[in-house]
Formats: sequence, C-alpha cells, structure tokens
Amino acid sequence: MPTYKAPIEDVKFLLNDVFHMERYGNMPGFADTSPDLVAAILEEAAKFAEEVLQPLNRSGDQEGCTRHPDGSVTTPQGFRQAYRQMIEGGWVGISVPTEYGGQGLPATMTMIVNEMLASANMAFAMYPGLTQGAIAALLHHATEEQKKTYLPKMTTGEWTGTMNLTEPHCGTDLGLLRAKAVPQADGSYRITGTKIFISAGEHDMSENIIHLVLARIEGAPEGVKGISLFIVPKFMVEADGSAGARNSLLCGSIEHKMGIHGNSTCVMNYDGATGWLLGEANKGLHAMFTMMNEARLAVGMQGLSQSEVAYQNAANYARERLQGRSISGVKAPDKPADPIIVHPDIRRVLMSIKSFNEAARALILWTALKGDVQHRSEDGNARQAAEDHVGLMTPVIKGVITDKGFDNTVMAQQVFGGHGYIGEHGMEQFVRDARIAMIYEGANGIQALDLVGRKLGRDGGRAITAFFKEVSEFVKQNSEEAMKPYVAPLGEALAQLQQATMWFMQNAPKKPDNAGAGSSDYMHLFGLVALAYMWAQMAKTAQEKLKQGANGAEERMKAKLVTGRFFMERVLPETAAHLKRITTGADTMMALPAEAF
Repeated sequence: MPTYKAPIEDVKFLLNDVFHMERYGNMPGFADTSPDLVAAILEEAAKFAEEVLQPLNRSGDQEGCTRHPDGSVTTPQGFRQAYRQMIEGGWVGISVPTEYGGQGLPATMTMIVNEMLASANMAFAMYPGLTQGAIAALLHHATEEQKKTYLPKMTTGEWTGTMNLTEPHCGTDLGLLRAKAVPQADGSYRITGTKIFISAGEHDMSENIIHLVLARIEGAPEGVKGISLFIVPKFMVEADGSAGARNSLLCGSIEHKMGIHGNSTCVMNYDGATGWLLGEANKGLHAMFTMMNEARLAVGMQGLSQSEVAYQNAANYARERLQGRSISGVKAPDKPADPIIVHPDIRRVLMSIKSFNEAARALILWTALKGDVQHRSEDGNARQAAEDHVGLMTPVIKGVITDKGFDNTVMAQQVFGGHGYIGEHGMEQFVRDARIAMIYEGANGIQALDLVGRKLGRDGGRAITAFFKEVSEFVKQNSEEAMKPYVAPLGEALAQLQQATMWFMQNAPKKPDNAGAGSSDYMHLFGLVALAYMWAQMAKTAQEKLKQGANGAEERMKAKLVTGRFFMERVLPETAAHLKRITTGADTMMALPAEAF
C-alpha cells in the first residue's frame, strides 16, 4: 500500500533560510507568522494529510462518486467525515481576511498546506481548493453585501464553491459559450445553459454550493467581450444567512474520468436558475481570471504533489526490493540480491525526480510569496513587480510542473517494474491523477501560447527583463569557486533562454507560426532556467548553513548540494535541445496539408 510523509523540513528550509519569510513581516498576515507558528501549522497539516486523507486515497479512487436519480451525488466512504475534520481544523480559510472569519495568514501558507493535502489525496483536496478559488473571486469582485452573504460560510467550509466555464461545444475558447442570462425586475438574472467538467459541482459534504457561472446577458456583444460572471447558489440564501429553497440547477451526470475519481466532476444543467451579477456586466472573463490564475498555480502545485508522493513510494520500494547485484560489486552480501537502489539507472530515475521536486517546490513558494506581496504590500512599486512576476510565472508553473510531474509519476512507476501497474501499490493511480492536471485549467499548449504570445511582450517586456536581470546579477555576485558548479550552468542556460527570446522577437512578427511552433519548447526552456535559479539559491543557502554548523542539518544540507549538482549536470542541459528546436521555426511543422495526417 502506498504511503506519504509531508516534506516539512524542506518547506521550513525554503521559508526560513532561502526566502527569509521574516523579511515580509511589515505586511498584513506576516507579522504574526513566526517560525514557531509556521512549524505548528505544518505539523498539524501533515498529521491531517498523512493520517486522515492518505488512507482514503485508494478507496476513494476505487469507489468514486455516485449520482442518484434525483441528481444528488454521494462522495466516497469516509470523505464526509474527513471534510468535517477539515472544517473543524479551519483549513479552508486560513488565508481569508479575519473580517470574514478567516485567519488572515499569508496565502503562501495555504499553498503549502494544499500541497500536503493533494499529495495525500488529490481528489479530496480539490473540494476545498475550488472553494478557495471562488473565495478569491468574491474578495476581489463582489459587492460588500455579496461578501457578507457568502464569504463567512465559504471561509469555514460549511459552503463550498465551484467555477463553471466550459460548455459541450467550447473548451478554452470561451467566446463561443451559449449560456444565457435574462435580467429580472429585482436585479437578479435567470441563468440557462449546460456546463461540463465542473469539479465538485454536486456532492454531499457541504450545506450549500456556490457556483460561479459564466453566461451572456441577452443583447450582450458576441465573443469574450459579452461574457458576464454570476453567483448561482445551489440553495437560495435566506435573510438570516441560512440555506433556503432549492435553485433551478441540477447535476445531469458525472463525468467518467481516468483519475481523481473521488472528486465529482459534473455536467451541470441550469434551467432558469436565479443568479446575481458578480463584478461588472460583460466583464466576467476579467473576474473569472482572478479565479483561473489562482487555479492555474494550484494545478501546478498538484503536478508537484503527485510527483512528490510517487517519488517517496518509489524510493521506499527501491531501498527494499532485492534484485540483481551491483555492477560495481556486491553491496548486500548477507542477502540473496542487492536492493535495486544500488543500480545506476534506478538512481538516475530517483535523482531526476528528487532534483525536480525540490526545485519545483521552491519555485511555487517563491511565486506564492510574490502573490502575497502583490495583494498585501503598501509599496506600489513592489506590488507592480510582484504582479509582473506572478503573471510571467503562472503559465510556466502550470505547464512545466504538470508536464514534468506526470513524467515523473511514470518514471516512479517504472521503478516498481511489473508491480507498478498493479493497483495495490498505488503507482498507477498517481499516473492517472497527474495526467489530468496537464489538461484542466487550460491545456498546457495554451499555457505555452500564453507565455510566448502575451506574457513576454506585455508592458514592453518588463517582467521578462526583470527576471533576466535578477538571475544575471545572482550569477555575477556568486562567482566564487564553491558556487561555480551551480552558477556556471545557470549562466549558460540563461544565455540560451535570452537567445530564444531574441529569436522570437526577430522571427515571430513576420511569421506568427514561428511563435506557436516554438512555444512549448520555450516554456520548458524557461522552466528549466527558473528551476536552476532555485537550485542556485538553495545551494548558496546550504553552503552558508554548513559553514555555520548547520545545527544538526549537515546531512540534509550536503544532500541539497549533491542533488543541486545533479540537476545542473544531468537535467539542465536539456535547454540546448529546446533552443535548437525553437530556432528551426515552423516550416516543416506546418508544411503538410491537413489531408496528409
């Protein structure tokens, strides 16, 4: 049976030593977030993830959700009880402002907790995760009355939330949506239409479900400029705040997915359901993007979560499984064979995943901290720089970390040999669950196009220029001998990323297909450089801690340095292949007529 152990020490290393969370103490929510409080939160979240959620992961996958004839949905056995414990622990609203019943802690803390929950049980973690995204949209776009009506019970988790975008005939192209909204005399709207792929659309864990639904008001312009966002509760809300009469919406069916079976992904039918405008009319996509961007970062974290739990189980198996003898000589003479962890190819797999996971976690937390600066800092320049960073990194985190997260679950599965595709070992579930993260919240090809087509040139390239400057300065300032194994490869990879960026500037305007043809390679090239930058910072910190005595963490710091060197030597060189592919352009890719495929 699979196991999971939350990476508490790694998170503490990043927050306390690499990113120095105490430096953010002048911002709301950070002043009271001492290392001791952070450690206590991590310990409690780890306990909940390891002891409550992880044991439900396989059984939830096997049982799935059940839709009943009346449209109601039952979640897998144990989910309701676990969700009740989550509410009692206050985990849903730890970063929501205190005025709505939250704890007001940095959003970074929510991201950390959610990685643990998703590693333990990705399908379960999506229920509170979607609620948190809906809360973010309400905080930014709702009226005060709407906030008072919905946020307190969503913050506690008594009510959950969803996002309703996609329809049967349109995926990412939301300009094609047909759901309509008819204005009523009392200021409400009647919402009619069908939405698909609605995660947590119907279930039995909360008293009410608050749907955020994209629809077009009658007479609104065609395309994305005529889309509005509406609050459509499952149950109408009474004057005293309680759930009242059932609204005119129903789960038509549950999607039969390859993974995350414990999450009820629904077809939702709206038949003149009562809804209220969220934000401005015809500006719904702007409001929904608040939720989508939060979701994209969260999905990137899901890619890491499955890579992490798959790695842990593969490493455990490799230490225990006896097979063959080491090519460099017997390592376990008292046993009939050596454990497979002695074999170089097994080490290649484990080191590849380990070096990715630790850097990916750093990249996600670095960006989460920037997100807190964006929303909490009183310094306008700092907020702008942070917003630039988050916008630039969102498609990279979503696209690269879910792509590689899936690849890593497959590699981890390979460590088990034939046992890897046997259900009881859990590896095939990690593969199935991780694969979905590459698709939803915008398939990864869309993330790559967003990065190349929108983010690079935005505001005259301000965000990418700032990133180039920061990494370049780090390389120059850390040229001492001990850091050369880290900064020299980083500098070379950065130069290749800059070369690829310049190639797009010179070749995409006259032939836009060149940008599309190279976008995925560019996204992964960018991701490798960002991950390498994380490793360079971690290596510098580990070296400093070793000089200071490391306070009992010597072995962990030495392991950091070795793992970072592995990334620089064996993973980062892939940047050269990405650059080569980018600069071939689109000619051969686009040459064949459609009939030739």
